[in-house]
Amino acid sequence: MGTYHDVRLGVAGAVAWLPGWAATVIIVAVCLAVALGLQKGVYRLLQKLSGEGKAPFWRAFVDQTGGPAALAALICAVAVGASLSPIDARVAAITRQVVLVALVLLIGWAAIIAAQVASRRYIRRYKIDVEDNLLARKHLTQAKILEQLLVAVLWLLTVSFALMTVPGVRQWGVSLLASAGAAGIIAGLALQPVLTNIFAGVQIAMTQPIRLEDAVIVENEWGWIEEITGTYVVVRLWDWRRMVLPLTYFIQKPFQNWTRESASLIGTVILYVDFRAPVEAMRQKLSEIAAGSHLWDKRVVNLAVTDFSEKTMQIRCLVSAKNAPETFDLRCEVREKMIAWLLEAYPDALPRDRADFKGEMAELPEGPSASNGAAGGAPTPSSDALAQGRAMVGN
Repeated sequence: MGTYHDVRLGVAGAVAWLPGWAATVIIVAVCLAVALGLQKGVYRLLQKLSGEGKAPFWRAFVDQTGGPAALAALICAVAVGASLSPIDARVAAITRQVVLVALVLLIGWAAIIAAQVASRRYIRRYKIDVEDNLLARKHLTQAKILEQLLVAVLWLLTVSFALMTVPGVRQWGVSLLASAGAAGIIAGLALQPVLTNIFAGVQIAMTQPIRLEDAVIVENEWGWIEEITGTYVVVRLWDWRRMVLPLTYFIQKPFQNWTRESASLIGTVILYVDFRAPVEAMRQKLSEIAAGSHLWDKRVVNLAVTDFSEKTMQIRCLVSAKNAPETFDLRCEVREKMIAWLLEAYPDALPRDRADFKGEMAELPEGPSASNGAAGGAPTPSSDALAQGRAMVGN
């Protein structure tokens, strides 16, 4: 304490011949120069100590906190300069308050950067660009959602503590931190959709009904989970459109997840054929098509008659592939090749309408009135021809 008092007296004596504002500017400028120099030296030392291969987390953290560290040095320099300068007590108090708030915000900023660095370091352990990426997508989804929630909580705590350092608004910080009182209740009601999505995000991160790059069907549209944020989910549809849904959608409404436990899927192809269709030959042809396709994963291939109507049989073809896009392409390939084969080898096996005409031929008119009544005098069949026609109908 005595040393600080001596330094302050020495500085005051050195600039006593200057006006107060000029002395303040000079002192603050010198403090800024010294602080920036110290900050650069310490920052380079920390980078060297946390070099590549030694401490990956600290290396990344130091690289990401260059800006906050420089700002912290400036704030400390202003605080020291203000305390050494011959300024008014009220101005000095305001300066100290601003510096304190800024330091609290900087600490929160550094904590958020640390959380983001830790999340990214964790994600780097898993590769999503491989064929079997189910485990990687699971951890990636958890890390992304929890990182966003943690960042939101840290910002809330930072703003609360910063407000609590200001006497005039201290109660606001306490209310924001504790969510107490009427203001907290009103804020909670106003932010109910936001809070609902936050809790839905926690539930999705823990139970994981969806993960990044899951193949899903939502609102009768098929696509992939492209992005999961703290409030909404972006689904990349098959035709490159984007569907944006709230997080609560995947908690409150049913949807299809094609890659929940495994990326492999069984594709179904339905064919409608005539009753004379060679089922066994079709079964062999399906096996031949599957074996000749690079999309088939060699796990499931099956053909069965699953239903029939008064006109056709329903044939169900099952084939499996390693993921949803390849399953869809394999279904199209099977459908095209089966139809082409039936057209070439068994054209009678395709659906057709049948008509069975039975009964006797209508009685033909006899006598001269028939020949005279027809326009243009159409000839009247002879009695022998009528008898022959009746005999043919009877046979």
